[in-house]
Amino acid sequence: MRICSGLAASPGIAVGHLQVIDRRRLAIDEYPVGRDDVGEQISRLQSAISETRAELESLREHLTSQSGEEHLFFIDTHLLIISDDRLLTETISIIENALINAEGALHRVLQRYRDLFASIEDDYLRERINDIEIVVDKILCNMTGTVDQPIVYHEGKTIIVAHDLTPADILQMDRSRIIGIATEVGGTTSHASILARAFEIPAVVGIETIVDKALDGHPAILDGIGGRLIINPDSETFRDYLRRKQYYTYTELELLKQVELPSITPDGHRLSLKGNVEIPEEGASVLRHGGEGVGLYRTEMLFMGRRDMPSEHEQYQVYRAMQQAIAPHGLTIRTLDAGGDKFLDGTARSVEQNPALGVRAIRLALGIPQEFIKQLRAILRVSAHGPVRIMFPMISGLEELRQARSLLQQAMQELDSEEIPYDRQVPVGIMIEVPSAVQIADLLAREADFFSVGTNDLIQYSLAIDRSSEQLAPMFQPLHPAVLRSLVRVVEAARVAGIPTSICGEMAGNPLYLPILLGIGFEELSMSAGSIPRVKQVLRRCPYQRAVEVARACLSYDTAADVELFLKRSITRDIAESCD
Repeated sequence: MRICSGLAASPGIAVGHLQVIDRRRLAIDEYPVGRDDVGEQISRLQSAISETRAELESLREHLTSQSGEEHLFFIDTHLLIISDDRLLTETISIIENALINAEGALHRVLQRYRDLFASIEDDYLRERINDIEIVVDKILCNMTGTVDQPIVYHEGKTIIVAHDLTPADILQMDRSRIIGIATEVGGTTSHASILARAFEIPAVVGIETIVDKALDGHPAILDGIGGRLIINPDSETFRDYLRRKQYYTYTELELLKQVELPSITPDGHRLSLKGNVEIPEEGASVLRHGGEGVGLYRTEMLFMGRRDMPSEHEQYQVYRAMQQAIAPHGLTIRTLDAGGDKFLDGTARSVEQNPALGVRAIRLALGIPQEFIKQLRAILRVSAHGPVRIMFPMISGLEELRQARSLLQQAMQELDSEEIPYDRQVPVGIMIEVPSAVQIADLLAREADFFSVGTNDLIQYSLAIDRSSEQLAPMFQPLHPAVLRSLVRVVEAARVAGIPTSICGEMAGNPLYLPILLGIGFEELSMSAGSIPRVKQVLRRCPYQRAVEVARACLSYDTAADVELFLKRSITRDIAESCD
């Protein structure tokens, strides 16, 4: 028996046989060329790029005929990358100046991008390098004449093992036969992982050295919850995981019974549960798990890994696809939340000592007003087709909110002059993510239509904790008294002003925190699709008045550890007893 550890990318347990797909990335040789050969190398590069673009366009047509437009955002992303002439010009520059072969020059460009993206703090944005790697690999294959063999599946239900899988691979899989995915590379927010979750295929990524043809056909267990691949399990392990799989399946079926049930407490208090999404493909998953629309649509992916900002039409098409995916439910679109170490082209716009405190989010958007208006126009146009809300990130003061609203008004006036329809009453809200916003929440509530608390950043900024630091991870405490008091202050300010409040950070998706957030007075929680049934289950067992008592008790404790202990030992038991 061999146990391989990785990252749990998509939950579930698969018991079956391995199918090893040996499509590891090319080993690239770099060698010198004479100055007379530079023209030939550039020509080879240009031909390979043209061929790759044609292949991607053909793939898009093929997938459109198979499943329509719903799942093509990934292909469009790759087409955008290859259409950016920077890839060509930077590689040509290296060929001409370093006098090396085209493959070696392109590989150097890729490595530079890897280094740049590795410095990005945000996991989701950092893993966008995977899209650039996929495109470069295709170009290299065409340049070297390497044939990228299609995946031919074994009979029966199998667990796919590969160095990496592209979104196109997953889109073209026979998902009635593939019960799990294990890869050597990738992260939990890679596009392949996002699709695996959307299609509910258990997946584990980042498992080292598992692509071995000798393992093909071997019995295996994929644990997409614990992040393990167990090859040739012994009888005891096999029986143990069959029981786990049975329990997981039963639990999921029970949870999915919550999907059609209203999000309401036993004593009649309603709490709206929505989804956090990055791509249109996730919209269907939100609805399938019982979500009532999208409470946070992150738009950053459209702006990453490219030299030029996306056009208004391109943004409109993507936002419209998301709106259609969740219709008739509402869609809350957060405007561009990037900057500093994660600018649109993957390079730092300016060198900043501390990007988290630099030109990011609304500060960046206000610094590029024409591009900001372009995004606002695209969002407004989508609002003509269904309920849409606009949300500005990282507002720290009234000046920023007023400036953003002024640009929104300008976008509206432009659409009016062009006779383009939009919702004139579109709600405009802000994310509460920094301590200054908490302190002046009463002032902000007078000029915002709703609040949404981004707890991930609020905790980071309130406690001065870098949430990406492993060393400081134990100090990242959602139940810290300072955090809980901040949440109370925000809700109270919103209540006085008569505007709704929600949470779209990770706190919202943790069932343990549900009684506190409900008792404090939040009216909406937005989370990953898979968390919705679990939170709804707790909600439907938790009387609102009991939640108020829980929240009051939690606010009386001195430390996060005391609050958590109280919740785990007392509250969950009390709630369970109240359901008997």
